[in-house]
Amino acid sequence: MKEIEVDCPCCDARLLIDVRTQAVLRHTPKAELDESGRPGGGTEAWDRAQAKVASRKGRGTDAFDDALSKEKSRHRDFDDLFDKAKNKVADKRKRLEGDDADA
Repeated sequence: MKEIEVDCPCCDARLLIDVRTQAVLRHTPKAELDESGRPGGGTEAWDRAQAKVASRKGRGTDAFDDALSKEKSRHRDFDDLFDKAKNKVADKRKRLEGDDADA
C-alpha cells in the first residue's frame, strides 16, 4: 500500500492518503502535530495506547478461557444430542409399530 502525507491548504491539518484508493487514512489537526510535523498526540495518546494494549491482553485471556470451558462441555453436549436423536428414533419406531398393529 502506497501512502502519502499532505498538508490541507484549508485547515493546515496533516492528511495521510492511500494513493491506490484515494482514501484519507488519517487526519491530524495542526494542534496535534509535534515540532517535526508528525502526529504527536502527547502523553494522553500514549496513555490511551497503553490502556488499549492492556485491555487487549485481558480480552485474549477471557476469550481463551471461554473457548476452553466450551470445549470441556462439548462432550456432554454431544451426549445430549445423541440421546435426543436416539429417543426420537425410538418414538418413531413405536409409532410405526403401533400403525402396523392397527392395520
